[in-house]
Amino acid sequence: MTDLFAARAQMALSLAFHIIFAIVGVAMPLLMVVAERLHQKSGEPEYLELARRWSKGTAIMFAVGAVSGTVLSFELGLLWPTFMAYAGPIIGMPFSLEGFAFFLEAIFLGIYLYGWRRVSPRAHFAAGVMVLLSGTLSALFVVCANGWMNTPAGFEFVDGELRVDAWAAMWNPAALVEALHMIAAAFAAVGFAVAGIHAAMLLRGARRGFHRRALGIALAVGGLSSFLTPFTGHLAAERVAELQPVKLAAMEALWEDEAAAPLLIGGIPDEEAEVTRWAIKIPGGLAFLAHGDFGATVEGLKDVPRADRPPVTVTHFAFQIMVGCGVVMMGLGAFAGLSVLRRRPIADQPALLRALVLASPLGVVAIEAGWTVTEVGRQPWVIQGIMRTADAVTPMPHLAVPFVTFTGLYVVLGVAVVVLLRRQVFAAEVPTLAGEEEVDHGA
Repeated sequence: MTDLFAARAQMALSLAFHIIFAIVGVAMPLLMVVAERLHQKSGEPEYLELARRWSKGTAIMFAVGAVSGTVLSFELGLLWPTFMAYAGPIIGMPFSLEGFAFFLEAIFLGIYLYGWRRVSPRAHFAAGVMVLLSGTLSALFVVCANGWMNTPAGFEFVDGELRVDAWAAMWNPAALVEALHMIAAAFAAVGFAVAGIHAAMLLRGARRGFHRRALGIALAVGGLSSFLTPFTGHLAAERVAELQPVKLAAMEALWEDEAAAPLLIGGIPDEEAEVTRWAIKIPGGLAFLAHGDFGATVEGLKDVPRADRPPVTVTHFAFQIMVGCGVVMMGLGAFAGLSVLRRRPIADQPALLRALVLASPLGVVAIEAGWTVTEVGRQPWVIQGIMRTADAVTPMPHLAVPFVTFTGLYVVLGVAVVVLLRRQVFAAEVPTLAGEEEVDHGA
């Protein structure tokens, strides 16, 4: 294992682990505030129990996400000092704003968790909304920083001196479309994951009324968001086609410059022979998605030096996995929506419940695959067209040692999360604080 590979593997593992907790911080607050609002309007105690259980799960995931996020911040400086020395002054603002949003989320989450008996129902609900907004802003600012790595902007060197337009750097050409796609995907992933849990409980015959209400909220969030992700993904793909054509060619395993370029479904790239075998081709599909014109020409990979190409097989397979998971989620969301319109309760359809259980991890898989496309598809650049990844890594040797160490840390954290969720969220009853008078949240 080379030091460069160990450094990249460590960052990949850290990001893959952290992103699970990050998307919960973005999307889970929406579920808990919807449940609380439904309780305030209907007086149903099961909605209140849902809000309290989901808030406990959010707190656990937030705490572990804070640990993994702190590890990531250290890794950026320790593993990639050249990158941080160059990019730090340029993308410092979105990272600083992300930190502000993180602390804001922590403050209002604390109010939400411990304010059930201490603040009014309106103030408590407002605290939940602030958790939702600050979590979403936190993701927005981080993705803006990542967008800069894909489409660097807002800086120049004049007589050897760096001049930075922090606003232009943060709102670089890729920032908004990447952020919209990521946030929509987060709501879809968390919605389907939670829906799958409650669908499994319904299949076991557990507390039908409670889990039916939970399934309805989660599936509404996940299903509706699954229809937003293709739209935001299309906007992101257009920006990639414009500014990162090599990444687009790797995503589609397109080797030749091609007019009316087809959209490939499946296929196995052969990077040595520079062909993609056994793919289903949709004529003009890629040309339309990239340029809005079925006859447009899309650049291939053959004119790009091999040293400047990303790993095509990994990028292509990750893109296919992302799209495939998204299509399945959209299909399930559409079927569930039709069932509701036809007044066929989802809880009374065992086949649909089983499908939801099987589909529950697909949103997370799609997000992991999407980040693989974003990061691997940019290689060999850590800053597109400016700095190569090999030039950014630390000269410190034996990087396999911290890779193994941090892998062990993530295993321990993962086990701790599972144990805490089972004890605090999936317990038979939500514990109450004895000796305290509770504010009536049905008011």
